[in-house]
Amino acid sequence: MDIDDILASVSAPSIPQEIHDHQALARAWVNEKNAPEILSWPEDLMGRIGERIRRQIELVEEQTGNLDPRESFRLIFLQTELERWKFLVRGFLRARVAKIDKFPLHYLSPPQVTKLSASEAQYLQSHQALLHAHYHSSFLSQFPPNLQRMDDTSGGGISMVEVPDVDKAVFVRALRDSEEPVEVEGTDIGFTMRKGGVWVVRWSAVKERVEAGEAELL
Repeated sequence: MDIDDILASVSAPSIPQEIHDHQALARAWVNEKNAPEILSWPEDLMGRIGERIRRQIELVEEQTGNLDPRESFRLIFLQTELERWKFLVRGFLRARVAKIDKFPLHYLSPPQVTKLSASEAQYLQSHQALLHAHYHSSFLSQFPPNLQRMDDTSGGGISMVEVPDVDKAVFVRALRDSEEPVEVEGTDIGFTMRKGGVWVVRWSAVKERVEAGEAELL
């Protein structure tokens, strides 16, 4: 951080929490859409947003039916703002559910299930139980017992659990300067991230930077 960054941080007006949360949710959505694997559930952020949406819904319900023209205009504004929040939340959740549906057995494993919210974990377990029951009644019951497992990883080096490709290339932009260089495993490629710079690189190489808020996906 140089003197310009310090002066900017001191002189810049504080950003309201609502605006900060809106920006954070939009960034979380873009990151989730472009990352090959599911990211950790932002518990605090989604808790604040959920409470804000709940309060706005209650306010809209209270104002509905008010014949005052000024209140009617305010109601339109509140409904528009509410729909903006709901649009971002739906997009964020759909991106996560798409990954859960694509790699269900992978995200049932103990290291991965901790990335999910309580509702997502419940959905995954219920969905997988129904799917397993359907497969078992359709064809798995006709196989020998040792071939009925859908999460078998001991089949001569061939795993039945499909996993995300963490070496998939992603576009990443640095949000701040970093002195620690990014190293791409298995290659001699390395670079230092500077604020505003954009790179195309393996997700595995920048995963920790994105999760730490030092970079964002595009």
